[in-house]
Amino acid sequence: MKQKTIANKIEGVGIGLHKGEPIKIVLEPLEADLGIVFYRKDVGISIKANPSSVINTQMATVVGNQNGVFISTIEHLLSAINGYGIDNIRIVLDANEIPIMDGSSISFCMMLDEANIKELDANKKAMIIKREVEVKEGNKFVKMTPSKNPKFDYSIKFNHPIIGYQNYVFEFSKNNYINEISRARTFGFLKDVQMLRSKNLALGGSLENAVVIDDNRILNPEGLRFEDEFVRHKILDAIGDLALMGMPVVGDYTAFAGSHDLNHKLTLAILSDSKNYEIVTLNSELIKEYSQVFA
Repeated sequence: MKQKTIANKIEGVGIGLHKGEPIKIVLEPLEADLGIVFYRKDVGISIKANPSSVINTQMATVVGNQNGVFISTIEHLLSAINGYGIDNIRIVLDANEIPIMDGSSISFCMMLDEANIKELDANKKAMIIKREVEVKEGNKFVKMTPSKNPKFDYSIKFNHPIIGYQNYVFEFSKNNYINEISRARTFGFLKDVQMLRSKNLALGGSLENAVVIDDNRILNPEGLRFEDEFVRHKILDAIGDLALMGMPVVGDYTAFAGSHDLNHKLTLAILSDSKNYEIVTLNSELIKEYSQVFA
């Protein structure tokens, strides 16, 4: 199996979640073994997408460098890139955040579809999880365990009548990603939005790009896209956060009340011991063995 990039350059424009200003985004093909690279055109700086580049995980996943250059809210775009099995791509921006689009990853999926997927000459690599790795904080946890048919088993529990307890099990494949996960939007509580705006954050947040909830109802007039849209979006985020590994991570992901922070700590925990994983070059035998994820 070969590494993948996009066949053609594709451009888009969307609103930044925090500044509320239009942001131009350009996705460009990249050669083999170069991975996912962000480029801030406004300052002329490139940042490689990997766990060591992560500098903040409080409200989104943020990558940056030692000079203070950063790019925020990368997880939805990376989720689409991971869902499509793309190994190498350049993301060009004229601002410090990825546009929020509609709060899901479907707009990025549409961009990737328009750009088309291209195979490169180099063989694809994958990270095979060899033993369980878990990160816990109180009753919250995220973990990876060995599996030949990767799944995301995610549970959330909110003390809110609209959300409550939700669980969703997602079997990883591109088609399943598009149909089950990509349209699930980010969500937030009205009181939190008001607090963020008082700090000049979330200025671009609206009912057009998030599910917003007050004390007892959904404020979006169209309602939910899925009955369990909240937990599906958490899976969307996790797929994006794992994309920072730079290659497919083959194993089961399980979480209760996970977060960007726990996902980041999980990637660091996996990489902290080479016995946790094996990096393989995919040949026909391995592809057959892990047929679902590399179909």
